[in-house]
Amino acid sequence: MPDTTFLVTGASDGIGAVYADRLARRGHDLVLVARRAEKLDALARSLQAAYDVRVETMAADLAAPADLARVEARLKADAAITGLVNNAGIAGEGPILDADPAYLSGMIALNILAVTRLAAAIAPRLAQQGAGTIINMSSVTALMPAAFTAVYPATKAFVLAFSEALQAELGPKGVRVQAVLPGITRTAIWTSEALDRIPAEMVMTVEEMVDAALAGLDLGEAITIPALPDTAAFDAFASARDALRPGLSLSRPAARYRA
Repeated sequence: MPDTTFLVTGASDGIGAVYADRLARRGHDLVLVARRAEKLDALARSLQAAYDVRVETMAADLAAPADLARVEARLKADAAITGLVNNAGIAGEGPILDADPAYLSGMIALNILAVTRLAAAIAPRLAQQGAGTIINMSSVTALMPAAFTAVYPATKAFVLAFSEALQAELGPKGVRVQAVLPGITRTAIWTSEALDRIPAEMVMTVEEMVDAALAGLDLGEAITIPALPDTAAFDAFASARDALRPGLSLSRPAARYRA
C-alpha cells in the first residue's frame, strides 16, 4: 500500500467524497476538508472501516480567510501529505444582470483563491521532495464560456490555465499536476428537476467521472476530460492555441490596426 496521504477539499459529498473513497481504496491515508463536520466524520468512519486507512477530518470553510489559512498551514507543515485534490467549489450564480455581488465574491474566493493558495502551500514541499500530486477540479465550461453563466466558467478557466502553468513548472521537478474537466455530473450542484431536462446521455455519474479522472492520472494526463471520446480533439485545440504564440507579442500592431 502507498505510504502517502491525500488532502481532499469539498470531501463531505459528491465528487470529493468519491475521490476520498477511491483514494482510500488505493491505500492512501486521507485528510478530508469540508464545512460540515458531521458528514465528514461519518465518511471518515466508513472509510476507515472499509479500507483500514487513517482518515482525519478538518471542518473548514475555504472561502473564510481564517479557515483557509489553517488548511494552508497544514499543507505546508505536514510532510506526510503528498497529494492534494482541490475539489471544493460552487456554481449557480445566475445571469450577471441579476447577480448578487456577495455570492460572486464567495465563488471567486472558493473556486479561484482557495485553489491557488492551497496549491501554492503544498507545491514548494513537493518540488523539494521531487514527488507528489496536485489534482485541480476544473470544468468543460472552461472551454465554452459563452454557453453558460459568466463567472463560474471564468473561475474554471482560471483553474485550467493555472494547472497548465503548474504542470510546466512542477512537472520537471517530479510533481504530477492534473486538471480534471467534468461535463454535467450528477451532483448536488444540479437539482433533480434541472437534470430531468437534460438528455440522459449528457449526464455522467460521479463514480464514473472520478474513476475516469483517476484513470487519466494513471495514464500521466495533465488534462483529463472524462467524457471526451478522442483526446486528439483536445490535442488539436491545444496545438492551434500554441500556433498563435509567435504572433501574440510583436513590436508593431497588426496591419489592420494601423492608421
